[in-house]
Amino acid sequence: MDEKIEQFKSLVKKSNNIVFFGGAGVSTESGIPDFRSKDGLYNQKYNSIIAIANADMLIVAGTSLTVYPASGLINYFRGKNLVLVNRDSTPYDNRANLVINESLGKVFNEI
Repeated sequence: MDEKIEQFKSLVKKSNNIVFFGGAGVSTESGIPDFRSKDGLYNQKYNSIIAIANADMLIVAGTSLTVYPASGLINYFRGKNLVLVNRDSTPYDNRANLVINESLGKVFNEI
């Protein structure tokens, strides 16, 4: 895993516009509004599609990417580096530049 962590760090350093897309448990524990609740980004005027489309790096972490509508947002990403961090595989692993199948907490503690 050390090699993947170093690759992840390198990709972050080289990126100018990073969007972090995390599962609901990740965001709520971090104090970030979740996606689908009444105060979530889905119900705010913030346009997540535009943010994802304009990012040069998209980090998706702590989500299986199987729940709609959040799962479809990854299709708007046109940037250079897609990084998936999730304990289990996702339907989008084959599209990612880097896949780290480990717990989010463990990965971000190493960074």
